[in-house]
Amino acid sequence: MTQEVTLNLIVLYPMKKIGFLSFGHWSPSPQSGTRTAGDALLQSIDLAVAAEELGADGAYFRVHHFARQLGSPFPLLAAIGARTKRIEIGTAVIDMRYENPLYMAEDAGAADLIAGGRLQLGISRGSPEQVIDGWRHFGYIPAEGQTDADMARGHAEVFLDVLAGEGFAEPNPRPMFPNPPGLLRLEPHSEGLRRRIWWGAATDATAVWAAQLGMNLQSSTLKFDESGKPFHIQQAEQIRAYRAAWKEAGHAFEPRVSVSRSIFALVNDMDRAYFGGGREEDQFGYIEPEKRAVFGRGYAAEPDVLIKELAADEAIAEADTLLLTVPNQLGVQYNAHVIEAILTQVAPELGWR
Repeated sequence: MTQEVTLNLIVLYPMKKIGFLSFGHWSPSPQSGTRTAGDALLQSIDLAVAAEELGADGAYFRVHHFARQLGSPFPLLAAIGARTKRIEIGTAVIDMRYENPLYMAEDAGAADLIAGGRLQLGISRGSPEQVIDGWRHFGYIPAEGQTDADMARGHAEVFLDVLAGEGFAEPNPRPMFPNPPGLLRLEPHSEGLRRRIWWGAATDATAVWAAQLGMNLQSSTLKFDESGKPFHIQQAEQIRAYRAAWKEAGHAFEPRVSVSRSIFALVNDMDRAYFGGGREEDQFGYIEPEKRAVFGRGYAAEPDVLIKELAADEAIAEADTLLLTVPNQLGVQYNAHVIEAILTQVAPELGWR
């Protein structure tokens, strides 16, 4: 009887990988615990180490350019890979409008080899920026008749192609060093990384496109509003559309799906002071002209209340990976506490651990 009950719980509440997602904000304000870019980078490494020790599954980082946030992911990912042994290390997401996909493939391959094959790279067409058309300053301009989103998807497709490890470049007949036979590929090549690329989709259509190309799916706390329904329902519908497209494409491996949430278990006075001011609801607004978006609510409550609220979130139920957005400027120790509270007081009661 005990075994049957346990199996039923696993069906209802599937096990999940749980990691953190940091934007790496820094500010010279005296109220900030992360006052410089160096602080943001070094504290990110320390938090990844602490999260691994707590039993978390992933350390993920957002990439924004021209901002007081983390902007160059691969040195950070490589450093974390060298300091940790088990935890997944990833991004959510890298804006492909800014990327040279061949140079990126070399950086990604090197970082993945340093980490022993633990990279989980989230990429995307990007989000509203700090500057106007920032990608132009990096030397990238959409081709005639294309948008910047088209350019980002084109960069992504080239990136995926070269990660496959097939030779494509004609070797020099008089090279400086001996070449292997045939066309040359980019080096270093990390076997298996191609299956660990994720696409950050803001629409159902781009989620389907990601499935067709064999990318895993990242769905964050923002999505273009396509039905007026609550955020978690729209997101769950997006995930189901993605899984259906994946099945139709017939890929040879199972995909992964992550959602990110701001979740705080109020277990002490500091938690209540920071996050006990009220319950958030979904918000609808415009992040680009004529593009209405829905922003998912945050969760902050005593663990018993939090468990009931999270159990009703359809998108979390659909996903196999949950990324907890953390307030990194509150310091490594407090953020480790935030992660630990979810891992120990919430996740087990939902059957996630």
